[in-house]
Parts: sequence; structure tokens; C-alpha cells
Amino acid sequence: MEYMALLLFLFVFIFLLLGYPVALTLAGTALAFAALGNYAESFDAAFLEALPNRLYGIMTNQTLIAVPLFVFMGVMLEKSRVAEKLLDTMASLFGPLRGGIGISVTLVGMLLAASTGIVGATVVTMGLLSLPTMLKRGYDPKIATGTICATGTLGQIIPPSIVLVLLGDVLSSAYQQAQLDQGIFSPEPLSVGDLFVGALIPGLLLVALYLLYLIMISIIKPQSMPAIPASERQHDKQQLITNILNSLLPPVGLIVAVLGSIIGGFATPTEAASVGAFGAMLIAFQQQQLKLDILKQVMQETTRVTSMVFLIFIGASVFSLVFRGFGGDELVEAFLTELPGGTFTAIFVVMLVMFLLGFVLDFIEITFVVVPIVGPILLAMDVNPIWLGIMIAINLQTSFLTPPFGFALFYLRGVAPASISTMDIYKGVAPFIVIQLLALAMIAYWPALATWLPSVIL
Repeated sequence: MEYMALLLFLFVFIFLLLGYPVALTLAGTALAFAALGNYAESFDAAFLEALPNRLYGIMTNQTLIAVPLFVFMGVMLEKSRVAEKLLDTMASLFGPLRGGIGISVTLVGMLLAASTGIVGATVVTMGLLSLPTMLKRGYDPKIATGTICATGTLGQIIPPSIVLVLLGDVLSSAYQQAQLDQGIFSPEPLSVGDLFVGALIPGLLLVALYLLYLIMISIIKPQSMPAIPASERQHDKQQLITNILNSLLPPVGLIVAVLGSIIGGFATPTEAASVGAFGAMLIAFQQQQLKLDILKQVMQETTRVTSMVFLIFIGASVFSLVFRGFGGDELVEAFLTELPGGTFTAIFVVMLVMFLLGFVLDFIEITFVVVPIVGPILLAMDVNPIWLGIMIAINLQTSFLTPPFGFALFYLRGVAPASISTMDIYKGVAPFIVIQLLALAMIAYWPALATWLPSVIL
């Protein structure tokens, strides 16, 4: 029966590689295995009786309401041309420096990550807006593409991130289950807000490491990151300051309102998400972009993304029940707990598996399928849930960049000019992958980078 659980996971993986829809693959394969197991008397169909309660729990989950609200906020900001104005202003500010445009792209990517939280939208937007400018200014294509891909994935870790919303909800259930298994019948809660606060320092650490790398390259190889010529710079300082305030204050104010309300305890992540959605509409109105056709596009995109997320969630619930019915969770627990090296080896193996799965699966699938299986086991080993959540988020962010299957690479390849080869993109992201792994190692060695701020604030 335990081997049936492994076969179930293997067949799901194969069907996903063949290109079948994720949600239908998860649910369909699981139900087919359940029918086969029930016929062979190796699966108890009573496990599926828990499915209606699972689905009702998804429908009534207050935390998950934040998903469509944050998606709406991100898409609205994307349509309101905030990124374009931010990039122009930052380029004017840092343009006199070697590597100034690269620094501008990183800072704008950070702000977009905190505003949209959608990796694909950020990479495509930055690719369309900044890549032609960087190439025109004489930037090395490898550095230009690597910077755009890396900063585009910051939406995975910098709050408010949809990844952290989904991961927080799944880890919360896993943490409660782990405590109940240990005989703790009044379990400590874990909220999405905890992960938001815990991700602040690691997210800023990544941005600082990116900037440090770009500054080093501008010193070592100045010809690869030239400054904007003096004749093309904006010399009116008063106008420059006005542009900076007009383009920077609205998104920064929105970020402060959303994160500040969560960190200050004034609002839950769901309530803060509604503030963000309304604030994004105000910014679009201020930029004179809030038109009926744009609002219609935003609503359609929000509905599409939200439907995809929740359909995958339902499919993952079916898969999880059947996997447990075949004893798969017990098999995984036995494997992880019997590894030599204890907790360290177990975490290392789980992180390695997630990293490899990130080549071919989206973060949503990994969050809904893998985390519910391994989460309770690792958390039962007295692993800090906030630290574990941040480690998983950065790990998945790294897999978005890693050739040959990194999603961010495909997003940029789709909008990059034909003069940019795929190998240029691969070589460009290599240093940033090293930086990501360095940040992951630093958080593993100094867990306080993820746990200190929540312990102080919360």
C-alpha cells in the first residue's frame, strides 16, 4: 500500500510534465488511484468522506480572501503604469553612476515586488520597460537579463506576497497538526502576518546583496555597466525632486499602509489586502488610468488567477487525502526521521527536493502538495514555523531562476529581443543564484534573521 503512495506521486509528476492542467491532474490521478485501491482492497474509501469538510474549509477560510485582493492590487498597479514612471525617475536619479540603471531596476523591482507580489507580471513588465534601455546604454546583455530576472522574483519573498499568504495558510494547518500529534491540545497559532514580518529582513538582505554585487561589477568591469552620458541627464534638480516625489510616494505610501497595518496590529492580512486593493485604485485614478476598460481587464485577470489558485487548492486536497489513505505520510515520516543527522539532514533533504521540484512545478503546486506532507513532520522536530516558511519561500524563489526550467527565465525569454540568446540569460542569472543560495545559507546559520523581528513586534 505504501508503494501505491509513491506510484501516485510519480504518476502525478509524469502527467504534469506532459502538460496536463495541474488541478485536474492532482484530483483526477488521485481519484483513479483511490478507485483502483478500493477495488484491490488496499484503500479505505472512508478517507474521501472528509473531502466535503475540506472543501467547505477552503470556501470559508478568511485568510484566503486576501489572495484575490492582493492579485487585484498587483494587476491594477501594473495597468496604471506605476513601474514605467518609477523606472524613469530612478534612472534619472542614479543615471550619473556606473551601474546606475541596474541599481534603478533593482530598487524598482523591490518596490514592485512589495506592490504586486506576482513574479510573472514583474519580470515581464521590467523586461519590456528596462531591457531595451539597458541594451541601448551599452549594458552587457548577461548583466541586464540577470538583474531583471533576479529582481522580478523578489515578489516571492518581499511582503505582501501571494506566496507567503498561501504558504502561511498551509503552514498554519501543518503547525496545528504537528502540535496535536505531540499531545498539545491548545496549539499556538501561526498567521500570515507572522510570515510577513519574518520575511522583511531576509527580503531586504537579498536586495542589499543584489546591489552589492552590481556595485562590485560596476567597479571591476565599468565598461559592462556604463553611466548615462551627461548630455542626456536631467539637470533641473527641482524638477527631478518633483518627479521623484510624484512617482515614489504613491507606491511607497501604499506599501506602508498595507504592511504597517499588519505589523502594527491594526488589521489582519485580509483586511490589509482590501486596503491595498482600494489604494491601488486610488493610485490608478491619480495616474489617470482608472478607466472602465482597464477596470474590466483587471477584474478578468484577478478572476482568472484566483480561480486557478483555488482550483489547484481543491485538487491538492483530493490528492492529500488519497496520499494519506495509502499511508504516504507515514512513509515520508519514517524516511525523514530515520535519516542520519537528525533534523538538519531532514530539512536539507526536503529543501533539496523542493528546489528540484521548483524546476518544473509552480510554487502553488509545491505549496499545496509538498508542504502539507512534510510540514507537520518537520515542525514536530521543534523547527520554528516562521523560519521554515521563510526558508521554503527563498528556496522556491531560487528555483524560479535556475536553468534550464526556471519560470522567470521563460517569462523574460518571451519578451526579450532576438539579439539576446537564451545562453545570455542563463549566464546572467548564475551569479544571482549564488547570491540566493548564500542568503539561504545565512538564514539557515542565523535563524534570527527570520525570527527576531516577529519575536520583537508580535
